[in-house]
Amino acid sequence: MDEWKDLQLRKLSCEKDLQRAYRLVLDFFNFQGFEYCAFAAYSGVPDRYASKININNYPYGWDRLYEQNGYVNNDPIVAHCNQSALPILWSESAFSEAPKLWRELNRQGLRHGWTQAIHDEHGSHYSLFSLARTHCPINADEHYGNLGYAIFASQKLHALAGKKLVDNNMVPPQTYHLSPREIEVLRWSAEGKTASEVGRILCLSERTVNFHVCSCMRKLNVTNKISAVAKAAHIHVI
Repeated sequence: MDEWKDLQLRKLSCEKDLQRAYRLVLDFFNFQGFEYCAFAAYSGVPDRYASKININNYPYGWDRLYEQNGYVNNDPIVAHCNQSALPILWSESAFSEAPKLWRELNRQGLRHGWTQAIHDEHGSHYSLFSLARTHCPINADEHYGNLGYAIFASQKLHALAGKKLVDNNMVPPQTYHLSPREIEVLRWSAEGKTASEVGRILCLSERTVNFHVCSCMRKLNVTNKISAVAKAAHIHVI
């Protein structure tokens, strides 16, 4: 078995295709006793608007159910992984603030699992790697016994996904830092409000509104307000 593991990991280290790499990872962890393996990569923090790659063998219909119910917005596993690269075991206590999601996971047979995050050092993308099964809780010895393999596999998938996101032009080439006030001004401008109307809504002078618009244009590298609004919408700022 150790020889087989070594061979699979060598194959994975040389693989250049994301789908084939995922299949190697799935086969590896199936033999380790996990029925399910999931990998998702996002161009930024996971939310319903993020560009993403999502590969898993979860029960049919789970991805649609998860998305339709907006579970990503209150998923405690995602919340943990947004802040930490440390793995987290799934448990009823971990889902104490999302009992509906926990019940649905159990109903689907996703009862015992764990997840870890991979944060790109340049901040361009972010990945989640999960292993799960229907029966038999995951004890500490099993968890840490598989942790090294999982880290190796997840980092390989993360690297391949990053290349795919860039190749598909899904990752913005630059990070834009707009202030909360600038975002408010652009949101109201997107609604068709004039600078004067935006000023009345936000209790600002028209001159201040125009100042914020000009600042947005400079930061977004565009030449007019309409282009600033369009670009802000394109990169999901508004």
